Amino acid sequence: MVSNDWFTRRELGGTGRWCVPRAARGLGLGVGSRGMWRAGSMSAELGVGCALRAVNERMQQAVARRPRDLPAIQPRLVAVSKTKPADMVIEAYGHGQRTFGENYVQELLEKASNPKILSLCPEIKWHFIGHLQKQNVNKLMAVPNLFMLETVDSVKLADKVNSSWQKKGSPERLKVMVQINTSGEESKHGLPPSETIAIVEHINAKCPSLEFVGLMTIGSFGHDLSQGPNPDFQIEVGSTNVRIGSTIFGERDYSKKPTPDKCAADVKAPLEVAQEH
Repeated sequence: MVSNDWFTRRELGGTGRWCVPRAARGLGLGVGSRGMWRAGSMSAELGVGCALRAVNERMQQAVARRPRDLPAIQPRLVAVSKTKPADMVIEAYGHGQRTFGENYVQELLEKASNPKILSLCPEIKWHFIGHLQKQNVNKLMAVPNLFMLETVDSVKLADKVNSSWQKKGSPERLKVMVQINTSGEESKHGLPPSETIAIVEHINAKCPSLEFVGLMTIGSFGHDLSQGPNPDFQIEVGSTNVRIGSTIFGERDYSKKPTPDKCAADVKAPLEVAQEH
């Protein structure tokens, strides 16, 4: 779901502040390579800390452009760390990032259980953002510091997650988002919009160990935005949960990807945002 993040080409000026070419301001995303800079190379050259500052600054600017009838709430930044080593998570944590997202159950379990992360990142919050199959629910519920499951896409899955989390005996309810397939594309997971109210009502009434916090969806690619949805625009219209991966951590090395647990998200979509109620 989060793959290649594309941002308007920027240069680091002598003052240490981000400078955006006048012609590119406000565009965010576009087609082709002219005027664009692959985000992964940007973070690789400037480092995780600098990339995080740039992303947060841009998010703040997008919030400032929201219509007055929308709350000026800073969206949650979920740093997608899939395929990245624990040391990079620790580095991002050291620069103030607290929320991280993973697509694979096994990779998340191993990373979250890493002794260095457990010791050095006591306030870390993990989001699972991949497609979750019922046979992997118990393994996911065992993840230390699991904070949110963003991809509940059926009543049966909600019931299974609720039961497993209840057995874990956690004093806190597990936050969940319902995944909606608003584009109708077969390549994307999620419920059709017509089933949204029913599953939300079911979670609120029948899943006491879960806390419904919002909806998660990805729109279809437009012919004028072939690289995916514009993160600035999504924030401007009210999104409160933004996932960004390679812009922060650099390009992913899939040669070291863990054995698929069939919980992988759709890697065709470059950015995902969610609206919480």
